[in-house]
Amino acid sequence: MQYNISKKAKPVDRHPMTFMESLYIPTIAKGLTITLGHIFKKKATINYPEVQRPFSSTFRGLHILNRDEQGRERCTACGLCALSCPAEAITMESAERKAGEEHLYREEKYAAKYEINMLRCIFCGLCEEACPKDAIYLTQTFAPANFERKGFIYKKDDLLIPETEASKKLN
Repeated sequence: MQYNISKKAKPVDRHPMTFMESLYIPTIAKGLTITLGHIFKKKATINYPEVQRPFSSTFRGLHILNRDEQGRERCTACGLCALSCPAEAITMESAERKAGEEHLYREEKYAAKYEINMLRCIFCGLCEEACPKDAIYLTQTFAPANFERKGFIYKKDDLLIPETEASKKLN
């Protein structure tokens, strides 16, 4: 007894082939009509870098560590982004702010080391949602290609937004 739960299985027809079927001419003609139909359709490929496809508004790309209005780092090394990361791609070490470094760091505690392993990152955006200081967010840019693994481990200097001229004049 044979059960067919999905109703998709078809019984195999094992009758001997006729002379026309053994030449495979109808099958080849059917394949050629499909091929000719695809030749005249609009191509799905684009001439990338000259032409770029528009991204979705919800696209998540490279990570950025944000600065505040005075150009100081927002990250306080609380570790919530690293805890919320399901791929465990974020590692950080905290340090205490020293006297005279008030213009560099917002809070008394800051991230002395901050790394994101982009080979492990799944671009889920949970680090962005977990951050209470809005220090990290995902941009609309691609992660560039690289030939070495160490090129995909982004350090704090790679992730920080460069200081603007206006914030340098305030200091």
